Amino acid sequence: MSLRLGIFGGTFDPIHLGHLLLAEFARRLLRLDELVFVPARIPPHKGKVHTTPDQRCRMARLATEDNPHFRVSAVELERSGPSYTIDTLRTLRADGPSAAEHFLLMGADSARDLPSWKDHEDLLEESTVAVLNRPGVEVTDFDERVGERVRLLDTPRIEISSTEIRRLVRRGESVRYMVTPPVEEFIRSEGLYLS
Repeated sequence: MSLRLGIFGGTFDPIHLGHLLLAEFARRLLRLDELVFVPARIPPHKGKVHTTPDQRCRMARLATEDNPHFRVSAVELERSGPSYTIDTLRTLRADGPSAAEHFLLMGADSARDLPSWKDHEDLLEESTVAVLNRPGVEVTDFDERVGERVRLLDTPRIEISSTEIRRLVRRGESVRYMVTPPVEEFIRSEGLYLS
């Protein structure tokens, strides 16, 4: 039986309980043996990033350290230039077990934009793209060439966002129950998101 490996990339600025809850739902629904969080070094489809790649990777490690099915890969931090998912998938495939089946997890908002991604056709051929629900995005929003080739997961809609967490931190308010305690402590000790 081949290893079922999930790949969950993102900016994770910061990683929050919504990310973790969706990842755990996806892990169970897809019967994944392992789920790899991949913080992006330079996300090509995002605006400003508020922390360094190393800080985001550290927060991801802190957030996932108590789940034996989760791990964090710094594969995108070790490359220069933008973090293209197809390159990450190929690197993880080359470095992992040869018989592994790869499942690429993404939010519905990202799946909607998939036709603009680098080598998106190859991405759809080389992995199973599993789409997680996101508030405000409907299945009908997908490009028809993508919509019929992805697997939609019935995951809960989580109303926690990294943007809101950064705003609360900047205002000196609590982010308890939005991030794990180790991530909350790291944000505080590093003075993240204050300006």
